[in-house]
Amino acid sequence: MTDNIEVLISEEQINVRINELAKQISKDYEGKSVHLICILKGSVFFSCDLAKRIILPVTMDFMSVSSYGDEKVSSGRVRIVKDLDESIQDKHVIIIEDIIDSGRTLAYLNELLSSRAPASLNICTLLDKPDRRVTDVDVKYVGFEIPDKFVVGYGLDYEQGLRNLPFVGVKI
Repeated sequence: MTDNIEVLISEEQINVRINELAKQISKDYEGKSVHLICILKGSVFFSCDLAKRIILPVTMDFMSVSSYGDEKVSSGRVRIVKDLDESIQDKHVIIIEDIIDSGRTLAYLNELLSSRAPASLNICTLLDKPDRRVTDVDVKYVGFEIPDKFVVGYGLDYEQGLRNLPFVGVKI
């Protein structure tokens, strides 16, 4: 399964960085509860691991959006596949994303969710590809900045496969 995958970020590096992010979020929201919005499907692993390490009351909801389809490059058109189940009004919301590429999806989500009157709204991503950015996005919490390569593992897929790899790798 991993014959054609080169490790870019190891499982150990991911765990260390998630601990750091959880500690920072816990400090930034001290005395409050946070509502995590997990962007399906790619950020499930990251969202769950992060939520377990935040030492505050945590609630979660899920959204599914698409701008890729089965392609390796964003189409530029964002489509809501599954919306939130609960209101986010007056909640301290953190959007949890697996990767920010062009920035279009997160810019769209940020605008959409801001209109729903949360107490605060921030973005946390495991991976950031700033070289691919075409839309400015204010990302408060970044796990790793990566080069412009197609990555898989730890939730990121190739044709719905390879999500379960415990590391982030580059398909070679």
